[in-house]
Amino acid sequence: MIFYALKRILWVPFVMLVITLIVFILGHYGPGDPVEVMLGNNYTEELAESIRDKKGLNDPLLLQYFRYVSDSITGDFGESYKYPGKTVFELLSPKLIVSSKLFLISIIISTFFGIPLGFYAAMKQGTPTDPAIVSMTLIMYAMPVFLTAPLLIIIFALELGWVPVSGWGGIFDKRAILPAITVGLPGIAVIARLMRASTLDVLGQEFITFAKAKGVDRFSINFKHVGRNAILPVVTVLGLSFSGMLGGALIVELIFGIPGVARFALDAIFSRDYPIIMALTLIGTASLVVANLIVDILYVFLDPRIKYSNDN
Repeated sequence: MIFYALKRILWVPFVMLVITLIVFILGHYGPGDPVEVMLGNNYTEELAESIRDKKGLNDPLLLQYFRYVSDSITGDFGESYKYPGKTVFELLSPKLIVSSKLFLISIIISTFFGIPLGFYAAMKQGTPTDPAIVSMTLIMYAMPVFLTAPLLIIIFALELGWVPVSGWGGIFDKRAILPAITVGLPGIAVIARLMRASTLDVLGQEFITFAKAKGVDRFSINFKHVGRNAILPVVTVLGLSFSGMLGGALIVELIFGIPGVARFALDAIFSRDYPIIMALTLIGTASLVVANLIVDILYVFLDPRIKYSNDN
């Protein structure tokens, strides 16, 4: 198991190196002149050339790339083109914290509601409860967040007045409820449907029949044998669903007026602020890589078969 975990961890630097190369190429060959963006109306050839020398933009590409990698490792993503004198880290940090909190709440909602819902639906197979839950999760999955968000706002904010319409006051503020639910609903649907299918598959296995024949109590069968084995595919999907939920979270930020990275990223794209665009791309992809690494290692702990095969 330790060897498997180390092997997966050692892959991360290689993957990140490839990602930094792609991000660097896209940033370097993007449309427009970054120096022109920085200078704006004060642009002159002499001043532009002076800034290129100062920023190292006239250096060989390979040297620029190595400098970019070494700076990125220390969290130094350079200075913003649009906001001279301010570092990318300084501008991004507060917005990343807000987006991370929203994303974390959404993951928790998806997991803690999706798993029990799918498990309960499987246990109620053959009753009206099962198709009702299946239909509900299908609707939740099919509705995009830009339709779900206005619907929730109309019902719970405007009609019932239970929560504020927009804004952000932290993870324990009422204003975080609707955005987190909006992002989490598709995740609940995916996890619930997969958990249901996985539970039904495990219930049909021979070892469950054998446990019932031996007189093992229903609680132990359902939670110790069925639940533990049924949750394994869900763990895998959690890692794969991070990217979709991340995209949904960015759209939700725009709809609810949350001061996260979404609006900031759009402004950076339209103003061609490449250091910010490159930093966001690198941080986003790195987060997905780390999330999938955690899921892979967690899978080993949950599935003894993988642990045994890797130990051998």
